[in-house]
Amino acid sequence: MDKAVTFAVAGSGKTRSIVDRIDPSRRSLVITYTTNTEDDLRRRIAKRLDGHPATVTVNTYFSFLNRFCYKPFLHSEMCSRGISFAIPTKESSRMPLTSRLRYMHGDRIYHCRMAKLLAVKGYMEELRARVDRYYDDVFVDEVQDFGGHDFNFLLALAKTKATFRLVGDFYQHTFATSHDGNVNRSLHDNYEAYRKRFEMAGFHVDISSLSESHRCASQVCEYITKTLGIQIASAASTNVSVEVLESQADVDRVYANPGIVKLFLEQHWLYGCNSHNWGACKGLDHYEDVCVVLNPTSWALFSRGQLSQAKPIIRNKLYVAFSRARGNLFIAPEKLFRKHRGAS
Repeated sequence: MDKAVTFAVAGSGKTRSIVDRIDPSRRSLVITYTTNTEDDLRRRIAKRLDGHPATVTVNTYFSFLNRFCYKPFLHSEMCSRGISFAIPTKESSRMPLTSRLRYMHGDRIYHCRMAKLLAVKGYMEELRARVDRYYDDVFVDEVQDFGGHDFNFLLALAKTKATFRLVGDFYQHTFATSHDGNVNRSLHDNYEAYRKRFEMAGFHVDISSLSESHRCASQVCEYITKTLGIQIASAASTNVSVEVLESQADVDRVYANPGIVKLFLEQHWLYGCNSHNWGACKGLDHYEDVCVVLNPTSWALFSRGQLSQAKPIIRNKLYVAFSRARGNLFIAPEKLFRKHRGAS
């Protein structure tokens, strides 16, 4: 079995590393989390291979889980009519693992329990054989976003003859495929423990090949390391600046510049400018100058030099936001943007 996971840093070329490994003479399956990344992968593969080979399949995780794994084995038995992305009810959680009622939300199957159901029903060996029947290579992008039963499912599925190549950035974990009670609740609490899970599952862990960012300049990388406590080095040769904005005039100047994207914790659309939310801009690679707008709690931590002590999910979203910058990076308090809230 040839299994490897690469822990990368932001802007190091995670997606490119997958695309460059695809051999059109072999049958390849590429799995990612979001439809945006799925579309990006399709474009990159078509560009590199001058079209999209019939030997290459690109799926989002839940499309793969539903169509390739669940439907062939359990669709008829469960009589389901689609997937429910609702949080499981307390009543369903009290049902036995073998009960249909544990997995169903009306006539739809809970997304967060599909993988568990396949394991409970004893289909993992048949699923691994099915993967080997159709694919030689399996690639998984943004692996840090696998959570709940889905993480366990991925490690179990990888025990195939097919090669498995996983790529992700531990500190860009801002979403999860699913949650179900306490299952893997602490999975992303500690980097070393997370890494150990892959090693124990037989994966070779690569921490060096994608350790430098080709997007962010050294000034931005050094600032991320110093401010957030996340190690990231730069392979870029550009010279940029990092500036903290503390006056209304400076914020108004940046706000009025459409070439500077403004990144907010949430509800960026309320500010009527070129903007996005911190976590939701993950995967976007076209920004030049970026202004990260800190909400009151984050600004208070930042002012005390304690931003690295923010809740992990907040720190990770800030890491995503800071590392979008190819050019200059600006940091500003949300309070100085309030006059622009509601602008159109």
